[in-house]
Amino acid sequence: MHAIQSPWDGSALPVPFPAQRTEEPGPGFAVVDVETTGLGRSDRVISAGVYQLDALGEVTDHWYTLVNPLRDPGPVWIHGLTGAMLADAPTFPEIAEQLAERLSGRVMVAHNALFDWNMISREYSRAGLRAPVEQRICTMVLARDLALPLPNGKLSSLAAYFGVQQRQAHNALDDARVLAEVFRPSLQLARQAGVPLPLTACVAVTDLGEQESPAAQRGSWSSSYRPARKRPACPYPNPGRWTDGRPLMQGMRVAITGDTATDRELLEDRAIEAGLHIASSVSRLTSLLVTNEPGSWSGKARKAREHGTPVVGEDAFLQLLREVVPHPGV
Repeated sequence: MHAIQSPWDGSALPVPFPAQRTEEPGPGFAVVDVETTGLGRSDRVISAGVYQLDALGEVTDHWYTLVNPLRDPGPVWIHGLTGAMLADAPTFPEIAEQLAERLSGRVMVAHNALFDWNMISREYSRAGLRAPVEQRICTMVLARDLALPLPNGKLSSLAAYFGVQQRQAHNALDDARVLAEVFRPSLQLARQAGVPLPLTACVAVTDLGEQESPAAQRGSWSSSYRPARKRPACPYPNPGRWTDGRPLMQGMRVAITGDTATDRELLEDRAIEAGLHIASSVSRLTSLLVTNEPGSWSGKARKAREHGTPVVGEDAFLQLLREVVPHPGV
């Protein structure tokens, strides 16, 4: 066990790996947090905070803005932003260029980065633009790779570990500040221990769901990140888990999590057309998990590891979809 000096209070921080040579610094970082009207794909960004860091993790600038979502602000009891507070704020297209200037050429860093990336990417898509982000780092994944002894994946737990004080949880600027302060020592730990940064390519989101539900059109808050589509029940019983090297079989329960290059609903439709069951969660009955990030801290990925559920990437799954064998009971 090795230790480095905390940049915040001078105390020793444990490094659970043999210390190795530090790699040359890469590009700078943009530490990001957004607050939103909800967690669904039709929800909107209502505030954004960005801390710009250089390649060594030192803060060089910070920026914050409210954003008028042109709809109900959603769970005010969480983010504290009322409709009246947002009424005179700029819309996303009006702040898109300012945000792009702070993201361009940098690696985006966020806590549960897939969520922040998807929300930002969708806002740019609505504006007819593409978010200028090529790679992201999720601090939840980085904490896992560093084997930090955290009780859970919450930002508050990561902040407590590094002794960083949260002043206003669910405020985009303060959450971005906290994240910047915990990312710098995390970056030092990773580089001194020779642990590679968990860089993930950003796939631009384009499935805006133009045909939204009446609730989404009214602007009501959604309690799930990606609302489940009502689909007919799979007509085939579950034949069990998929085995590597064998084809998929009709009735197998397939869950999907994380970024996919193929539109998610198209991917699900293709699986259902082949006779598979799309599962909204992972359990011991799940036949297969499809993910491009098998080591992520998403609920589905964690459950898959707990249950020993087989996992394949998107490309492999698309190959498997080409030949799904009939259910033996058919």
